[in-house]
Amino acid sequence: MASVEIRDLRKSFGPIETIHGVTIDVPDGEFVALVGPSGCGKSTILRLLAGLEEVTAGTISIGGRVINEVEPKHRDIAMVFQNYALYPHMTVAENMGFSMRLLKKSKEEIRREVGSAAEILGLTPYLGRYPKQLSGGQRQRVAMGRAIVRQPQVFLFDEPLSNLDAQLRVQMRAELKAIHNRLKVTTIYVTHDQVEAMTMADRIVVMKDGYVMQAGAPLDLYDQPANTFVARFVGSPSMNIFAADVSGGQVQFAGTDWCAAPADLAGAVQMGIRPEHFTIGEGGAVLAVENVDPTGSETLVQGQLGGVPATVLLRTRAAVRAGDLLPVAVRPELIHLFDAESGDTLPMNSEGL
Repeated sequence: MASVEIRDLRKSFGPIETIHGVTIDVPDGEFVALVGPSGCGKSTILRLLAGLEEVTAGTISIGGRVINEVEPKHRDIAMVFQNYALYPHMTVAENMGFSMRLLKKSKEEIRREVGSAAEILGLTPYLGRYPKQLSGGQRQRVAMGRAIVRQPQVFLFDEPLSNLDAQLRVQMRAELKAIHNRLKVTTIYVTHDQVEAMTMADRIVVMKDGYVMQAGAPLDLYDQPANTFVARFVGSPSMNIFAADVSGGQVQFAGTDWCAAPADLAGAVQMGIRPEHFTIGEGGAVLAVENVDPTGSETLVQGQLGGVPATVLLRTRAAVRAGDLLPVAVRPELIHLFDAESGDTLPMNSEGL
């Protein structure tokens, strides 16, 4: 196992720079997720780590060793791809042990390591089967088993669960986390699914357009987003963002005072409220309900608040219908304020907390 240090990393394709001075530290044994929308650069960073792309500037170190010029096969990493990349003519056991065969390991050592990985992944009954005889989840386990038998310093995962159905993704998330807890191998995991990142990672790095927007523990990013991009991206349903005004020391929107504003703040701001932080009650603003989605234990309500689309998540089976006028409010300490132009978070004073 080893730490990973990325320092001022840059990547250009011709005249176009796609990664702009990214710095990320991954301590030994940590599970870090890189998240962001398509095209944000997260998969490019993974390919740079794996040696599949050349670094334009900056350094990548594994275990204190700079690997910019090190060939992929000598970086001591194992990568699991979205499409599994299994050899169809090889059995499960042969697929899992293939890299060890290339390293000229003995048959006994290969058998032992493949057997151990198969036991961890629940693949022992399938070692003699071929990929076409396996389900999608089983194929993904084989791809992970192939990585495990190498006993690398670092695991790299590139959206490994995106081809699975929703129920299987949930199951595989739990299994991946359990494997990491057991093996304690440094892991960098790329995904566009922030729920996946929130439930699996020790730390999340949120990216946009080749820049790091914020990095931290999942709940820290959820509770204290650095800007409106992170606020919207982390959390499902995403945070509501409203264009508000500060007047008389109060943050005002839709004809309602929502919370006290910092003493030196005036004019336009952006106000953020998570859907689950709304409560139904007199004295708040009025939500004109347009759509109601009951999910059993929760009710997702969408409508217009002050003429702006808003989402409210109620933790009950609420008797709400389209066309209702629903009074909603939120506790002041749960409100987030952001700069109207930059979108950066604004510190709240003691009265606004």
